[in-house]
Amino acid sequence: MAGDAITPFQLEVPQRDLDDLRDRLARVRWPDELDDAGWTYGVPLRLVRELTDRWRDGFDWRAQEARLNAHPQFTTELDGQRVHFLQVRSPEPGALGLICTHGWPMSVFEYLDLIGPLTDPRAHGGDPADAFHVVVPSLPGVGPAGPTTEPGWDTRRVARAWAQLMARLGYERYGAHGNDAGSLVSPELGRVAGEHVAGVHVTQLFSFPSGDPAEFAGLSESDQAALAFLQEFDARGGLAYNAYQSAQPQTLAYALQDSPAGWLAWVTQLFTEEVDLDYILTNASLYWLTGTVGSSLRRYHADAHPTEPSPTAPTTVPTGVAVFAKDFQTIRRFAERDHSNIVRWTRFDRGSHFSPHDAPDLLLEDLRAFYRELR
Repeated sequence: MAGDAITPFQLEVPQRDLDDLRDRLARVRWPDELDDAGWTYGVPLRLVRELTDRWRDGFDWRAQEARLNAHPQFTTELDGQRVHFLQVRSPEPGALGLICTHGWPMSVFEYLDLIGPLTDPRAHGGDPADAFHVVVPSLPGVGPAGPTTEPGWDTRRVARAWAQLMARLGYERYGAHGNDAGSLVSPELGRVAGEHVAGVHVTQLFSFPSGDPAEFAGLSESDQAALAFLQEFDARGGLAYNAYQSAQPQTLAYALQDSPAGWLAWVTQLFTEEVDLDYILTNASLYWLTGTVGSSLRRYHADAHPTEPSPTAPTTVPTGVAVFAKDFQTIRRFAERDHSNIVRWTRFDRGSHFSPHDAPDLLLEDLRAFYRELR
């Protein structure tokens, strides 16, 4: 691919790759497990067996592939890297551009169910004035475009690539939304392309205490509970995957890119048991079938080993935060230290870290309300 070319794309996984996956899933060497261990030592054996059985005999990848291929997809080269993205234009002439960035171990599948209501609210019972032209890129090194081919693809480099992508697609002014990794990339996009970004909407702001005891004075009960949740999550090993992927992604890749059951167990540690099995399997399959399991881990190493100084000034683009009940409860005091223009803060009584999947109605309405004031 040369220059600024934008090439139409359809995902067609070879049948031999699906056959190989099924064969590997039929020959798993299962570890033993202590009686009544639950989640004490990690993901329970019963859950991984259940997921593996369904992946082998009950999961329809071709149906998920068809869901993806029902949307216009493209590839292009950004900063030397082939990148895959969806672009769905709204029929409404006044629609605002919106780039949505997925998390890890999720993928562009995270936003498929939101594309219709976002691009064509008139057809989904909404106000046509809330319409968006939607762009959903795959993070570099994840999914159909294949692995990254050089080091250094950290959050800021992704943000710069997204600015280049939106310019190439002709968007002079647009919004940015993100979940998980996308909640890191989107504020940085606002920082590097603030003259074009109308606003940034995220589901988390990863702003944590600095260690100064004064920061804890007068925290509300809800903020204290949010801090306790994060500390408990860390204490039981919830952030261990982050530490290992930041330190030795290549070592981990040998196991995860060779064993589909191992890969499935590794990502399942991040999903709650309320998330339906096919959502987990769809995202896990995309990484596995495109050979980007190992590549996807390298972003953590890149962020942990930056090649340029971290920005010190807070972001200034108008920012909206949607905080879901079963997600990391972003604490506003710390967030406002790093983001000086938070104009909307919404707490919801349901939804999780996977809100585009399990609370899409709430996320949709919050996106519409946030950008209604910024068009």
